[in-house]
Amino acid sequence: IFLISSLSQICAIAQQFFSFFLLSQICAIAHVTAKTMPHEDAERRKGSAPNIRDPATRELSVVVPSYNEEDRLPLMMDEALGYLEKRQKRDPSFTYEVIVVNDGSKDQTAKVAKEYCKKYGSDKVRVISLEKNRGKGGAVRTGVFSSRGKKILMADADGATKFADIEKVEEGLKNLRPWPKEMAISCGSRAHLEKDSIAKRSYFRTLLMYGFHFLVWFLCVKEIRDTQCGFKLLTREAALQTFSNLHIERWAFDVELLYIAQRLKIPIAEVAVNWTEIEGSKLVPFWSWLQMGRDLLFIRLRYMTGAWKLEAKKCN
Repeated sequence: IFLISSLSQICAIAQQFFSFFLLSQICAIAHVTAKTMPHEDAERRKGSAPNIRDPATRELSVVVPSYNEEDRLPLMMDEALGYLEKRQKRDPSFTYEVIVVNDGSKDQTAKVAKEYCKKYGSDKVRVISLEKNRGKGGAVRTGVFSSRGKKILMADADGATKFADIEKVEEGLKNLRPWPKEMAISCGSRAHLEKDSIAKRSYFRTLLMYGFHFLVWFLCVKEIRDTQCGFKLLTREAALQTFSNLHIERWAFDVELLYIAQRLKIPIAEVAVNWTEIEGSKLVPFWSWLQMGRDLLFIRLRYMTGAWKLEAKKCN
């Protein structure tokens, strides 16, 4: 009995030691492999292009990240520009710009987007083309840094969210007033549609979804039920402070964005929006979710170990 008890204690100690060793190794890997703070593009620092640090000259900037979206982009752009033009006719003081960020596409996405520049003018529609694919987060970040709006809206190129729902997220932003240091974020949410989406998904995809939601809640963001909806509205100051500190450039960038916002005590609203699943998603269920799970763990560990630090940014 004494021998069995001793062996049990040794096994327990060994297990604790192994767990501690494994955790320390993961922390070390997360710290060593952390990217340094990404810098703004050279032309924006030199002032030859619009810069998020400069005073706003538009009421609204819409940033549309696009990767191989020649088929889906026209529907989204027609709906968005149709709404924005009608709104401007009702209220001539309302000014806007749409920034399509072509994220290293291999199809005719840039050509399609430039047709809207010709139709509406380059002051209302701009196209920024990246030579290499950086990921959705990197594309959105590039567009945000070049925006001129008092408010900045992220909108997916697939048009899954009805663009008129911007009024809902605007109301969510308004309800957060007074904004501390002019910072606030309003997130479109599909959480109210979760039961219907589960009914249409396979058990495997539902399991992945719940696993991802748990990791988001456990590691990073506890207040927002749907972090991944690509319909988010930020004040200019909130966009400057969050995107200047952003590191993740792939699918999990939304989570880091909201994690940063929480750390900076930026108020966040979550607003239900209409959403329709559009064919042609670039998300590969298993591998994309695996990558996001890794990124979630590294977000927490890198900030916890000091590999990534938050820095306050100043406007010009």
